[in-house]
Amino acid sequence: MLDNPQATKEALIQWIRDYFNQNGPSCSAVVGISGGKDSTIVAALCKEALGAERVVGVLMPNGIQSDIDDAKTVVNHLGISHIIVNIGAAYEALTNAIIQGEGYEVVTGRNDLSRDAAINTPPRLRMATLYAVGQNLPNGARVANTCNGSEDYVGYSTKYGDSAGDFSPLANLVVEEVRQIGRLLDIPKYLVDKTPSDGLS
Repeated sequence: MLDNPQATKEALIQWIRDYFNQNGPSCSAVVGISGGKDSTIVAALCKEALGAERVVGVLMPNGIQSDIDDAKTVVNHLGISHIIVNIGAAYEALTNAIIQGEGYEVVTGRNDLSRDAAINTPPRLRMATLYAVGQNLPNGARVANTCNGSEDYVGYSTKYGDSAGDFSPLANLVVEEVRQIGRLLDIPKYLVDKTPSDGLS
């Protein structure tokens, strides 16, 4: 638990501001918005550090996302620009291209994706999407990593997926510390206390 969450919040905001001053003074922050606490809090911190006009939220459902309304609530509440990219078609196309690849069944001994590949491919598609969006913004962008320290410690993330990004505001905070920060930000309380899903599929 943080002894002084207010001081930590202010330090995180200044850290983000300093990072952008050094690595892209006119760039925007691109944040993948899932509707969970981590992405919500990172987006709110970026807004405090850079201003709403320099934060872009990207919502990336894979087909139908049951809590997509929470993600929409985040971007609307924060007043940040947002883009919705449904990765469902891209995921299906990539999956089919892989399993129909010449030699795939002979080499792998299967005609489908493994459970691990099926779980980890969507986060990697989402990260590719975030960078593609960022490279199309007028002044460029830096992509936020929204993983917290607890996820990094236990490996509850996807390599080159949600564990990627250019800057990682929550990397040194465990889950309850993230919630402490969230309670000090202008975001709906239920999003701070929301039970997490795996965030992968």
